[in-house]
Amino acid sequence: MPAISFSRTTSPAERFWGWVAWAGPYAPLAALFVIGLPLLSLSRAGLMLWQMQRVDATGVWGQMLLQGLRVDIIQLSLMSLPLLALAPFLANAASWRLWRNLGFFWVIAMIGLLTTLEVASPAFISEYDTRPNRLFLEYLKYPHEVASMLWTGFRIHLFAGLIIPSLVIFCVAGLTRPGLQQESSWSRLRLWLSWPLILLLCLFSIRSSIDHRPANPALFAITSDPMVNTLILNSSWSVIQAIYGMKHENRSSEIYGKMSEEEILGQVRSVRERLQDARPLLGDKDIPTLTEQTATARRKRPLNLVIVLEESLGATFVESLGGVPVTPELEKLKKDGWWFEQLYATGTRSVRGIEAVVTGFPPTPAQSTVKLSLSQRNFSTLAEILSRRGYQTEFIYGGESHFDNMRGFFMANGFDTVVDQGDYVAPAFKGSWGVSDEDLFNKAHEQISARHAGGKPSFTLIFSSSNHAPFEFPDGRIKLHDNEKATDNNAVKYADYALGRFFEKARASDYWHDTVFLVVADHDIRVRGDSLVPIERFHIPGLIIGADLKPRRIKTVASQIDLPTTLLSLIGVDAQHPMIGRDLSREPEGLPGRAMMQYEQHYAWMEGQQVVILRPDKAPAYGSYDPLRKRLQDAVPPPDATEMAQRALGHVLLPAWLYREQRYRLPGK
Repeated sequence: MPAISFSRTTSPAERFWGWVAWAGPYAPLAALFVIGLPLLSLSRAGLMLWQMQRVDATGVWGQMLLQGLRVDIIQLSLMSLPLLALAPFLANAASWRLWRNLGFFWVIAMIGLLTTLEVASPAFISEYDTRPNRLFLEYLKYPHEVASMLWTGFRIHLFAGLIIPSLVIFCVAGLTRPGLQQESSWSRLRLWLSWPLILLLCLFSIRSSIDHRPANPALFAITSDPMVNTLILNSSWSVIQAIYGMKHENRSSEIYGKMSEEEILGQVRSVRERLQDARPLLGDKDIPTLTEQTATARRKRPLNLVIVLEESLGATFVESLGGVPVTPELEKLKKDGWWFEQLYATGTRSVRGIEAVVTGFPPTPAQSTVKLSLSQRNFSTLAEILSRRGYQTEFIYGGESHFDNMRGFFMANGFDTVVDQGDYVAPAFKGSWGVSDEDLFNKAHEQISARHAGGKPSFTLIFSSSNHAPFEFPDGRIKLHDNEKATDNNAVKYADYALGRFFEKARASDYWHDTVFLVVADHDIRVRGDSLVPIERFHIPGLIIGADLKPRRIKTVASQIDLPTTLLSLIGVDAQHPMIGRDLSREPEGLPGRAMMQYEQHYAWMEGQQVVILRPDKAPAYGSYDPLRKRLQDAVPPPDATEMAQRALGHVLLPAWLYREQRYRLPGK
């Protein structure tokens, strides 16, 4: 079809059509690129200007824009592929009207999708320090909670996400309207001769590489700041990559390399030796990490166990750990128990924290096992271990327990009962994520008291939620730290207030001397930073208190997965279990320790201050973490760098293997 000639009275839509009409039956695809490329580039440029300070620190503005254009071509080529596949069959005279209508409907729908995800990006980056990814998809499963959160705390973003895409769709529909009048002008022969060439061009654009691997997000990781690297992408491609990655979760850890099963277990043994861990591996072929653990505290009757998992309570909110002074109650409590000075979360999501603290399972790049299919039965948890020893086990939550599949996972793996939002009668306060922490702790005190009166030992997991955006809590409880009420600092201060009231009741109760309590965070509130892994944002508080425990400072580098094994010893329970965490009640003081952290697709392994970071399709990076300055800096690889990287690789491959083979279970299951 010949290009349209312009006159002074030519409308914008006719001018636009003149730019794409030369493509004949492929005009919808040309329109997709002519609209999509400027739209995505403008969005990227806007995000880069918004994050100017961090982008400027990398000094790669031009490279980001150029590589971003490459990503956009990949994405638009992916979106063109379904339509292109139909072209030989529909782009002919017999079905021309169907092809024409379908083509421009597809263009409008795809541009609408691109716009929606780009508009959603600033809010997502503000909250999670990355473009929309798998977390964006996971939240779509919970429309009630997400809708309530958006309406309460992100109303401007919500309106922008509805209005801007609607306006763009309206404009695109107007621009493409002249195309609906287009008539078929290409012969069938011309169509069939051109189609293979265009298809090959499209496929090559999607691959965007002549190397043995196609382009992937790792290819565009050109800075040491993970958030800046995501700006190079576009949000739709980021989401597509997340979907693709979720299909391969059984072997997700193999993005870092491969090892034989014996080599993996060899690395587990080597770390045990380095940490002077005398607990024997039993050599069970079906449960390779099965460990014989004898409790260091010998008791006539095992103690109750209460774990308080605090939502988003990073070290950034704890003054004695270098944070904002908004946890005065926790600061008081730490004087009477075991206080962890260098405790690190395994990940950035609540389910990752639950996984580590309740099951002792190490992190992988995949979803937490709380949500994965093969762990929905016969998966080892503290609840299962303790229920076999006569414990009553309970999960207490203030929101809806089906969120993140918590109820399903817990009830299938050792918990007897679940208390959630529907079990609270006349709560004092109810927000987007459920009842307030005061209501939660009042219910917990009631339940623990009742179980203690029954004479049987109990394990209670309490999961708070007040410190979650949009940060809702009752008035009149605290003196606000920030002038505006709905801030993270104020929400943490309220959560700390509620925690303090709970421990006041617990200390005065009959169950206090028969109970060990753990207070620990699931993760920090917003894990972000300009290093490959922002270790300072994985630092969390941890406190073990109660019963006959004497005050102690735990100075070694520790991980959340070290908590359940340590707790078993302190409450006096001997067990055979598959957890690889350390028993810190028996570990000599002065050892450097170790921690592991999963941050998007980067895996950090820290021994003392030495850090190795595993990256997909790249050599390991090495650094040194200064806990006082809270900064990870590049460093010359240590003398045993290769061995350290192998220890890290073995420990990230281990959980993926155990999950895949269903070998993380208790004997007899």
